[in-house]
Amino acid sequence: MDLKPSAHVDTFARDHLPPADSWPELLFELPELAYPDRLNCAAELLDATIDRFGPDRPAFRGGSGEVWTYGGLRERVGRLAHVLTVDLGVVPGNRVLLRGPTGPWLAACWLAVVKAGAVAVTVLPQQRARELATVCALARVRHALCHAGVLDDLVKAEVAGLRITAYGGEEPDDLLRLAERHAGAPFPAVETSADDVALIAFTSGTTGRPKGCMHFHRDLLAVADTFSRAVLRPRPDDVFAGSPPLGFTFGLGGLVVFPLRAGACALLLEEAGPRQLLPALAEHRVTVLFTAPTAYRAMLDALGPYDVGAHDLSALRRCVSAGENLPAATWLAWHRRTGLRIINGIGATELLHIFISAADEDIRPGTTGRVVPGWQARVVDPAGRPVPDGGPGLLAVRGPVGCRYLADPRQTEYVRDGWNLTGDTYVRDQEGYFRYVARADDMIISSGHNIAGPEVEEALLRHPDVAEAAVVGRPDERRGQIVVAYAVARGGAVLSEEALREFMRAELAPHKCPRVFVFLPVLPRTATGKLQRFRLRGDGPPPRPGPTGGAGQVLE
Repeated sequence: MDLKPSAHVDTFARDHLPPADSWPELLFELPELAYPDRLNCAAELLDATIDRFGPDRPAFRGGSGEVWTYGGLRERVGRLAHVLTVDLGVVPGNRVLLRGPTGPWLAACWLAVVKAGAVAVTVLPQQRARELATVCALARVRHALCHAGVLDDLVKAEVAGLRITAYGGEEPDDLLRLAERHAGAPFPAVETSADDVALIAFTSGTTGRPKGCMHFHRDLLAVADTFSRAVLRPRPDDVFAGSPPLGFTFGLGGLVVFPLRAGACALLLEEAGPRQLLPALAEHRVTVLFTAPTAYRAMLDALGPYDVGAHDLSALRRCVSAGENLPAATWLAWHRRTGLRIINGIGATELLHIFISAADEDIRPGTTGRVVPGWQARVVDPAGRPVPDGGPGLLAVRGPVGCRYLADPRQTEYVRDGWNLTGDTYVRDQEGYFRYVARADDMIISSGHNIAGPEVEEALLRHPDVAEAAVVGRPDERRGQIVVAYAVARGGAVLSEEALREFMRAELAPHKCPRVFVFLPVLPRTATGKLQRFRLRGDGPPPRPGPTGGAGQVLE
C-alpha cells in the first residue's frame, strides 16, 4: 500500500521497513478503522479522551496509592515531551528506548515519546546488557529514558553515542527534575502520519534472537478498536490491572492503550506477581485483569479450594489470558472458584495484540475462541492451502495490523501469500472456533505418531500435585523422538516418577505418555512469563534440576 507523507525528520524507521511486496494484506473493513491521514495515537489516547470525558477522571493509579487524573497525566506528558524536544534535542523519528518498572511515570514517558513524534522502543527492566546492546544496535537507538533503579545494565551495554536520561533518582539532571522547568507549558502533538512508526517492539526471545516489530500510530488504535472494543468491551468506570510489563505488547495494550481509549483507569503495579495481584485486586476494586495462565493457576492455589473469602474479588468482571495456551482445566477451576469466565486469546508481538478470542457465553473452554471482528484467520498446510475444518495446520491471520520486521530476513518466513503465519498449529471446527494444538516447532513425532505437547501438559496439570508442566521432544535413535515431561511440584508436594506414570497411563493413549520425567523447582521462562521450550529441548542453557528429582528413566 502507498504510505502517506511522513512527519519524521529522522527517516530511519520508514527507510528500514521491509519491502512492500513482503507485507501481509491489511484489512480496514470496519468503519472504526477508517483513520485520518494525520494521526498521533498519543493525542488520540489522551487529548481526544479528555475531549469526550473531561480532565478529572482517574487515568492511572500507582501501587503506593497515588492517583493521576487525565488532566494531570496530560500535564506531565507535556512536560516530559518538552524535555525530550527542547533539552535533549529529540526530533520526530528518533528512536527512544524506554526501560523501567511498570508505573505511571513509565507510561507517561511512553506517551510523551509518541506525542513528540519519536519512536518508542520498549524493553524490559529484566533484560541484561548484551540484550540491550542488541536492541540498541538493531534500532539505532541514540536516546534512552531509564529508571534510576535499573541503570546498571544499560550503562554496561556500552552503546556508542547513546544518551541516557534517568528518571526517579536524586540527580539534579534527573528527567523529572528537568520536567519541572516546563510546568504549565502545553505540548501540541506532532502531526504524524497514520503510517508513521510509533513503536518498535522486540519479540520476547522464546526461540532465541529477537526481532524488531514496527507498528504505526494507527496500529495502536486498531487493536483497541477491534479486540478491546468488540470482545473486552470496557467501560469508562473500569479499573484495569495485570502482570504483563509495558515492554511487552500484551501489557502495553492491556494497561495503557485499552483503558485510555475507553476513558477508564489503570492500576500500574511495579510488583505484579500472583502474590501481589490478589490483594491489589481487592484493595483497588479492580474490574479488568490481564495476566497469563501460569498466574491464574498460582492465584488459584492462594485462593484455596472453593474459598475466595480471603481475597475480595467481587469487583472483578473481566479476566483476560494470553501469552501461552490456557488449559481447559485452569479455565474450569477458575470459573468454579470465582464464577468468572476467563477471556482466552492469542496475540503476537508481530500483530501487536489479540486477534482470536471469545467472551461471555461465546466462550468454549479448551478453545482460544473465534476471529475477532476486523480480522480474518484460517488454518493452512505448509504450502499455504486451506485445511478442512477439523484438521490440524498452521494458523494464518490478517487484519488491520501486520508483521513488519525491522530489516530482518525472517519477514518472508512470517508473511506468506499476504497472510501472517504465527508459527502455531491450530484446528478450526465447523462453528469457527479455533483450538490450539502446539507451536509448529513443538510437535513431537515419535514412532510415526504426531503428539502435541500441550495435550500432554494438560493431562499432567490434572494431577493434583503438579503446579506447572512442560513437554518437549528429545531425539531418540529408535523412535525419532521421545516425549519428555518437565514438572514443578505444587507447594509441599513430592512428585514421584512411578505415580506420574500411572496417572498419565490413565489419562492418555500409551504412545502419548512421557517416557522421561524431569522435576524442576521452576520452568525456564522469559521476563514476560513465556515458557522457553528451546531451553528444555537443549537449544540454550539447561534449566536447573530440582531437589526432589532429576531425569527419570526411559520407559521401554
